[in-house]
Amino acid sequence: MSGMKGNIVLALAVAAAVAAPSAFATYGYFSHGYGMKAKGMAGASTALAEDTFGGANNPASMVWVGDRLDLGIDWFSPIRNAERSGSANGIDGSEKSKSDDFFIPEFGYNKMLGPDMSFGVTVYGNGGMNTNYPGGTISTPTGRGLCNFFQTGTLGPGKSSYNLLCGDGNVGVDLAQLVIAPTLAFKLNASNSVGISPLLGYQRFKAEGLQGFVGLSNDSSNLTNNGYDTSTGFGARIGWQGKVSNMVTLGAAYSSKINMKKFKKYQGLFAEAGDFDMPANWSVGMAVKAAPKSTVTLDYQKIEYSGIKAVNNSSGNALTGALLGEDGGPGFGWKDIKVWKLGYEFQLSSATTLRAGYGRTDNPIGSSDVTFNILAPGVVQNHITLGFTTAVDKSSELTMAYMHAAENKVSGSSLFTSLGAGPSGNEEIKMYQNSLGIAWGKKW
Repeated sequence: MSGMKGNIVLALAVAAAVAAPSAFATYGYFSHGYGMKAKGMAGASTALAEDTFGGANNPASMVWVGDRLDLGIDWFSPIRNAERSGSANGIDGSEKSKSDDFFIPEFGYNKMLGPDMSFGVTVYGNGGMNTNYPGGTISTPTGRGLCNFFQTGTLGPGKSSYNLLCGDGNVGVDLAQLVIAPTLAFKLNASNSVGISPLLGYQRFKAEGLQGFVGLSNDSSNLTNNGYDTSTGFGARIGWQGKVSNMVTLGAAYSSKINMKKFKKYQGLFAEAGDFDMPANWSVGMAVKAAPKSTVTLDYQKIEYSGIKAVNNSSGNALTGALLGEDGGPGFGWKDIKVWKLGYEFQLSSATTLRAGYGRTDNPIGSSDVTFNILAPGVVQNHITLGFTTAVDKSSELTMAYMHAAENKVSGSSLFTSLGAGPSGNEEIKMYQNSLGIAWGKKW
């Protein structure tokens, strides 16, 4: 029977891994939370131990949750728009990304190996550089001539039309990152625990419609329209959780950078010849039992995008002669971000718990990098969440969570102006989001 259970768990983990192309772009391109209970509290979970998503939140929490299985799915809808206006060279346009609906599974399992030790696995994803703007936006004679120059180096009538970035057909990128986190956790005493999760990373990426950047790449054959490329890599997350009083629990977790193999098909797009690691990040948190039925949680998180040159390098590096694909080549200009997460949990009855949360994050994108970030407009900052858990029977429960990220926008002068295209006007990117998820949890 135990062998059968192990095979079922393995099969579910593999299924989640295969089926988890993600589209999160809430805290940069990290999710606002991992596990449906955390999502109901804006992700404030570093000091909580309620489900099997410690491999994504805090590995030390797993030893407190017992034998447990969690399965869920989240509908995620990011609405992205990009616009260029006021150009004097015929390249104005406004488009909405066509990719609006995504379904992201989640999976976690934990098994107690004794009273003071547990082993489990968490499967989670990141993403968000997922856009798909239609082609045919630029159709004026002067605009076609300009786009032809960026593609071929020759002024002329060019093709009948171009996309918003002077390429052919639809323009956009698709990045999905998946992490499998086997987790070992130990109780140090009755109040403290530590945990470690080796992080097994998998990611896939494709870009299309970027022919307008041919002259900016050191390897234009590996710049765009090469289909999906994949890479794998390794990292680690460690954590501590401690109950310092009957009212207060503290937690801390750190994840190293996950060093990924390079995207060979896009070594002419990303800095360092296609290198695209997953960034290091860390969090500290506190959970306060404010009343017998009320718990308030507060997390602070930092995500270190500056450690990933493909993401952190400024798009303005193109103005110094640096080419896409080189170590110092143009990138998205994303900065490190700080995230504050505030959550509230109220036990309505012995069967039902209610949740709410608010998350506030920095915007990683500045006005000087808008052109490149038409591809990845991760600009939302304010998140409001609601959620609940209700018992199905003595050992199983259902959890739901909703998130709304308010619309935010960033605008700036078009990079095309600085690249010698003449007055190319102003560009604006904006996004808002909604998500709604449901999960089933089973305890033994």
